[in-house]
Amino acid sequence: MAKKKTAKKKTKSFEETLWDSANKLRGSVEPAEYKHVVLSLIFLKFASDKFTERREEIIDEGKEQFIDMVEFYTMKNVFYLPEKSRWSYIQANAKQDDLALKIDTVNIGQKT
Repeated sequence: MAKKKTAKKKTKSFEETLWDSANKLRGSVEPAEYKHVVLSLIFLKFASDKFTERREEIIDEGKEQFIDMVEFYTMKNVFYLPEKSRWSYIQANAKQDDLALKIDTVNIGQKT
């Protein structure tokens, strides 16, 4: 009885999958310019994580009345993020047509 050869599916490495995803996401943006978009999003995510962490600290300290005061964030070297500049807002609006505009108009460090 002859053995059947099973064709092995080539599985993509994590890096290949990530690269393919990035290419799909960048759309018509030139690769040389795409790095600016990606780095900006990474920075926004980092700033938003720090903001959320500090916000929770303020609440835990029983100072809820100060959660929208810029000074309570900057005193710990954390950017204050208005609601429309937070990662949670970007996530909630990710499927809207004007997401690029929302990201371009993110305002970090000022209360609006």
